[in-house]
Amino acid sequence: MSIPNILSIAGVDPSGGAGVAADLKTFAALGAYGMAAVTAVTVQNTRGVRGFELLAPAFVADQIDAVFADVRVDAVKIGMVGSAAIASAIAGVLGQREARHIVLDPVMVAKGGDPLLDPDAVAAIRDRLVPLAEVITPNLPEAAVLLGTEEASDRTGMGAMARGLLALGPASVLLKGGHLDGPEATDVYDDGEASEILTATRIATKNTHGTGCTLSSAIAALLPRHPRREAIRQAKAYVTGAIRGADRLDVGSGHGPLDHGFGDRRET
Repeated sequence: MSIPNILSIAGVDPSGGAGVAADLKTFAALGAYGMAAVTAVTVQNTRGVRGFELLAPAFVADQIDAVFADVRVDAVKIGMVGSAAIASAIAGVLGQREARHIVLDPVMVAKGGDPLLDPDAVAAIRDRLVPLAEVITPNLPEAAVLLGTEEASDRTGMGAMARGLLALGPASVLLKGGHLDGPEATDVYDDGEASEILTATRIATKNTHGTGCTLSSAIAALLPRHPRREAIRQAKAYVTGAIRGADRLDVGSGHGPLDHGFGDRRET
């Protein structure tokens, strides 16, 4: 097929490590053409979030609709939503446009623990956006909020959480277990027909800002060209490489960003 066109619907991180900046870098690194509709503008750097301003829901919907009115959209990644009204606006326009290959990363907090979601938005994300998704990629705290339960503490608990999330209506779940301790980062995939435990070596670095954004956008970039489980495997391998290369960058004094261009970086 031709180069896939991927739309990110997410917030802006002015330090470039997360949100639409991370998404667009990921799309480019994986051979896709990236586009972005902005939901919010944050005030943040590698040390934390100072605040954020949400855009008007109708304006967010208009951005998305303008892209679909002119460009073939092969996949959509949804990140920071911010409010119930924005979640509903996104769901409305994506439903009208019959969007395909939707990947939802239910962003609720930043790496440093700062909230990125109004409290009333959880139900809207769960009820309006989750059922539209081909893949949802929550971490353990986000999954616990969506389900109203405690976080899983082992692989067995993660499997149960994944099945609970699947019951909310997405086509598949990739439950991220990076919050658990151990030498490996363990994720659980479940689509109702098959389940799989995916592991990767845990890399010792503090530079993991934007990891969730990068994984979900990598899946979106790969879905139009690969079967779902293969797209997820390749996305995880890309993220592992980007984390491994993160310490080569010198960006900020907190949780630094991944090296999204690790595969192409040339010394000059």
